[in-house]
Amino acid sequence: MINNKVGLIGGGNMARAIGGGLLRGGMHVTDLLIAEPVPERCEQLRKELYGAMVTEDNNLVARSVDTLLFAVKPQILKTVCEALANEVQSSRPLIMSIAAGPRINDINAWLGGGLSVVRVMPNQPALIDQGISALFANEQTSDEQKEQAERIMTAVGHAVWLDAESKMDAVTAVSGTGPSYFYLLIDIMIESAKKFGIDEDTARTLAVETARGATALAAAETESMSKLIDRVRSPGGTTTAAFEYLDAADARGIFANAIDEAEKRAAELAKVAASAG
Repeated sequence: MINNKVGLIGGGNMARAIGGGLLRGGMHVTDLLIAEPVPERCEQLRKELYGAMVTEDNNLVARSVDTLLFAVKPQILKTVCEALANEVQSSRPLIMSIAAGPRINDINAWLGGGLSVVRVMPNQPALIDQGISALFANEQTSDEQKEQAERIMTAVGHAVWLDAESKMDAVTAVSGTGPSYFYLLIDIMIESAKKFGIDEDTARTLAVETARGATALAAAETESMSKLIDRVRSPGGTTTAAFEYLDAADARGIFANAIDEAEKRAAELAKVAASAG
């Protein structure tokens, strides 16, 4: 359970997920503070996270918390950080950022330097406490602060630590972007079932529950994915027919190339963020 005050800069979906996860995990509602510039979204947050302090004032949050988590778009992170530098230098909270791209050294510099900073890449299933987050901390971050950062992110799922920040772009491409790959496959399965005459509700149930079951089995087993595929496939069977077509079309290569493009874009976002403002 989190016993320190946590502030979120930005009130979008991921901030809502993290805030909700912290409260469900036992954090006292008065220890959660959220800054969001859009009044309508503030009202929504006050209803969803009843009792938490929700304000349009970033400075108020920054001066009042032990951990300050930035949940804003990477393109505006530099501007948001620089506007808070004086406040953060005075209050010295642990800094966390879930923005894709911007590097720890840049975030630290935008906030005036000398700070404990943890970069985090969560993913969308955090909305239902089923996320996976990768974390990397700079050298100023103490073991206690790392534990604090991990407790915050495990409130919405699992967490892993990286041994090099350079790997964060790959994490962004694999797990940050990853849910969309599965949604695509589920959608293809739904549309194919409908083409064969299955009604939409049944098609969705078949596809989603197949994905859920396959994921659960993959998590429970220690075998490689190729061996799990082989356990479904039999010579001359339907899975063999499907995979002969997929292999001929280089489906694996297409997906691998798509993930490569996502990784490149994550690196580009860091450059865009650094030159913004």
